[in-house]
Amino acid sequence: MILEKYKIFKYKDLFWQLTLRDIRAKYKQSILGYSWVILVPLINLTVLSIVFTFVFKVPTGPVPYPVYLFTALVPWLFMSNAIVAATGSVLANASLVTKIYLPREILPLSAIASKLVDLFLTALILGFFMLVYGVPFHATILFVPFILLTQLMLITGVSFILSASNVFYRDIEHAIGVILGVWMYLTPVVYSPDLIPANLKIFFYLNPMSGIIDAYRATILYGVIPIWPAFLYSCLFSITIFIVGLIYFRKNSKYFAEVI
Repeated sequence: MILEKYKIFKYKDLFWQLTLRDIRAKYKQSILGYSWVILVPLINLTVLSIVFTFVFKVPTGPVPYPVYLFTALVPWLFMSNAIVAATGSVLANASLVTKIYLPREILPLSAIASKLVDLFLTALILGFFMLVYGVPFHATILFVPFILLTQLMLITGVSFILSASNVFYRDIEHAIGVILGVWMYLTPVVYSPDLIPANLKIFFYLNPMSGIIDAYRATILYGVIPIWPAFLYSCLFSITIFIVGLIYFRKNSKYFAEVI
């Protein structure tokens, strides 16, 4: 209803054109091309697996650590790459913003959509690793799209806020890498939440990505439906940040052409 009111659906062709342009341009004139989508997470997986298997041992139960890690690394890299791309999306399309009318929300949304291809390819690699390590596929994997939808709302809300703010405060685009690096280590990507002291867990799960990462692991690796309080909190937080981000973006988008 909200999207129809702001006529985004009328511009769906432009949305897909921008998305495809971002996909094609990412590795243009790169020797390895889209192979980097797979190589980067594999390199991260190799380094982190060595460190947290042989140096800092992480308890993961019956699941081998590389699979345990990659199950969280895949959605984390998707989120990180999507937010980085979306943050600079308005400035990267300055010519469109200043010359033609279009719902400005299309710009961060198309940047996020282009990263779904990366997510799909890395998810295939995760499935391959599960087969290699003999990790069974559970029926609860059917809940993954719902978890992804929750994560997409979180990503989109954060991206709306950052992409709009970046137009006025250009430091944001430079600081986002540091922010995401800190956020990753506050999220149970490379370690198990069981390592967090009981008296600190309530603060740990104020981070909405903690509940989302736990939900991915529970449904994919352990056959558990994500209905516990942490994931429900993540759902509510994601919905809230999506609404707040959308309102903030639309309120400020009227000034984009003047500032750019």
